[in-house]
Formats: sequence, structure tokens, C-alpha cells
Amino acid sequence: MIRRAFLGAALAVMATTGMGLAAGEGPKVAIHVDQDDPATMNMALNNAVNIIKHYQSLGQTATVEIVTYGLGLTMLRKDLSPVASRIADLSLQHETIRFSACLNTVESIRQRTQKDVPLLDEAETVPSGAVRLMELQYEGYAYLRP
Repeated sequence: MIRRAFLGAALAVMATTGMGLAAGEGPKVAIHVDQDDPATMNMALNNAVNIIKHYQSLGQTATVEIVTYGLGLTMLRKDLSPVASRIADLSLQHETIRFSACLNTVESIRQRTQKDVPLLDEAETVPSGAVRLMELQYEGYAYLRP
């Protein structure tokens, strides 16, 4: 009886906080990259692929957004990314994966270097990487940091 009441309360909280999945909506995860480390970048991409494949095997569609800022912006820089070809391939293979680049970081690099910061075609800028991660969590995304 207590277990059933607890479960009911938990489901009510999930429904009112956006933590539950709406009808027809699959799982969503925000992956945070803030390190200029190829191993971390590859782990983030591996996590994304594994999550998408896992939910595909269950007949569900997972949505993944990789959010980069600070040193992690290197992941999405056309001139520096050690994983650029992998990102291009994944974008073609999985339409539910998105790559977000922090505009605050881009502007900071531009001011410091007085040079343009070329981003991969797959990258979308967001005003703030940290704020984007917060927004995604408010929208019910799980948070993952490799």
C-alpha cells in the first residue's frame, strides 16, 4: 500500500515537472562537453550512439543534444576538431542528434585571437552553453557528462 502511494506520488511529480515522457515522445539526453580532450569527445559520441541504438532496439526514438562550451568548443571547430568526420557521419546516420556550440565561448575566442572561429556545418550556436544545458533539463532531458 505504501509502495503504491509512493509510486503514485512519484508519477504525479514527474508529470507536473516535465520529467515524464509525453505520449509519443522518446527519451532525451543532453551530453555536456567542456574539455579539449579527444578521448572525452569520443566518449560523448560513443554515449550518444549507444543511447540511440539502445532505444531503437526498444522501438523508441532517443533525442540527443551534445552541448559544448569552454575548451570543449574544440569539438565543433572546423579548424581544430579531432572528431569532425565522425560528427558528419553521425549527423547523416541519426537525425535525432544535435550539436550545440556556445556563442559566449565563440565570442570570447574571437576577441582574444582577433580571428574568426569556424564551426562545423553540423554545429548550431546557442547563446550560452551553460544556459542551454539548464533549458534542456527543464524540458525533461537527462544530463550526462562523459
